[in-house]
Amino acid sequence: MTLLDIDGVHVEHKPRGRAPVRAVAGVDLSVAPGQIVGLVGESGCGKSSLARVAAGLTAPSAGEVRYAGRPVTPLGWRRRTADQVGLQMVFQNPYASLNPRRAVGEQLLDGVPAEVTGAARSARLNELLERVGMPAAAASRYPHQFSGGQRQRLAIARALAPQPRVIIADEPVTALDASSQAQVVNLLVGLVRELGMGMLFISHDLALVHEIADVTAVMYLGKIVETAPTRQLWAQPHHPYTRALIDAVPRISTEPVLPATLAGEVPDPANAPAGCRFAPRCPHAFDRCATEPPTVAIGPSAGVACWLHQPAPQTARL
Repeated sequence: MTLLDIDGVHVEHKPRGRAPVRAVAGVDLSVAPGQIVGLVGESGCGKSSLARVAAGLTAPSAGEVRYAGRPVTPLGWRRRTADQVGLQMVFQNPYASLNPRRAVGEQLLDGVPAEVTGAARSARLNELLERVGMPAAAASRYPHQFSGGQRQRLAIARALAPQPRVIIADEPVTALDASSQAQVVNLLVGLVRELGMGMLFISHDLALVHEIADVTAVMYLGKIVETAPTRQLWAQPHHPYTRALIDAVPRISTEPVLPATLAGEVPDPANAPAGCRFAPRCPHAFDRCATEPPTVAIGPSAGVACWLHQPAPQTARL
């Protein structure tokens, strides 16, 4: 059983005076109850574009997103329907996502059902603040009166107000200092385990995702190139890009060793390579990689889009 299903999603942006940019080029992903799915990749690979579509903030150019088996309706001027309020999002910058002109308590109560009134409504507000480790007095204060870590806790409390079943966390700790990052990550993981929610956790930090995610999906230039249970992926990465990301993670050692760096730059998504999108930077690329997009699975619980794992004659390298 899954709570969130992303099937064949494409996201295309059409900037004025430029060729269309396909930020997401056919992504399949799912999140089950009590599961944390980590989505990792370099900046600009399409993670945030996918997150906005998954949360119903924007419509996909193609494909479908389903929450609890029903298609997610992109948000317009009307309120989200009652059967979809269980799909919530925590944004990267809490100061931008919270309204600076409204008290925190008012914003948290926006997500509480209207039928909850009087003392029960106040109790619900206090419960939300307590759950994220904030005092009841915070309800009357404004976002600028809190630190970055506290603001992110409040943003999480707001997402919890409608009692969601799935939370999409888009780089939720990138703007925070190391201490606040640890606190917010521990809070999110604890909530998933305690409440049985599903969470899509998006980050460019593979080391962080390794610590918290049950399943990890690696994204490159709008496509998922590898998906596997996190421990399996870390121990035995199949895609060269996954291996490059793992090699780039700093490690503590007795000898001074710099992390490995991946050669080359991410291609322009408006002019993506015709075959494997990673081929121009891949040290193992051969002729087939330049012409055919790989779509190869390696097992029931993991998949990799790489011709290296498909029996085929390898001709001259690029």
